[in-house]
Amino acid sequence: MSEASEYHIDNIQSFIGKEIGVTEWMTIDQDRIDRFAEVTEDRNPLHIDPAVAAEGPYGQPIAHGFLTLSLLSHFAYQNQLLPGGIAHGINFGFERVRFMSPVPVGSRIRNRQTLLGAADKGDGRYVIRTRNKIEIEGAPMPALLADWLCIFMREEAEGNDASTAAAE
Repeated sequence: MSEASEYHIDNIQSFIGKEIGVTEWMTIDQDRIDRFAEVTEDRNPLHIDPAVAAEGPYGQPIAHGFLTLSLLSHFAYQNQLLPGGIAHGINFGFERVRFMSPVPVGSRIRNRQTLLGAADKGDGRYVIRTRNKIEIEGAPMPALLADWLCIFMREEAEGNDASTAAAE
């Protein structure tokens, strides 16, 4: 986004359909993959065993799809997803997630984030929908496409219960 100061909850509708930002490249190394495997207890050899992965379909270890998905929160901070006038944003889920291409160890990825919608739910709460495209440097196909829902709460509405935002 060219000027973050213009991006405010009061004019968020004017940003629908526009790219919010593109993050910096992040290297997905074996250490990150191994740590993710330990935390999630997903120790599939295609992710954590270079010798086994070398004999597998990709010829080397690949990142977990859920590792790639989990990085959306990090990338949202880089893209300054929260507009002016918003105190908090919380994860509300996904409408769509597609793992399009594997992320080989040593690859660099980044996220392109586009605002798809902003629904005012009243009481200073908004449901925001973004399209996220995780690109792999030099690859023709993205690693991930995801339509992500977040609930934003205005600064003056911090005390409201966000869990009821979509129900209203």
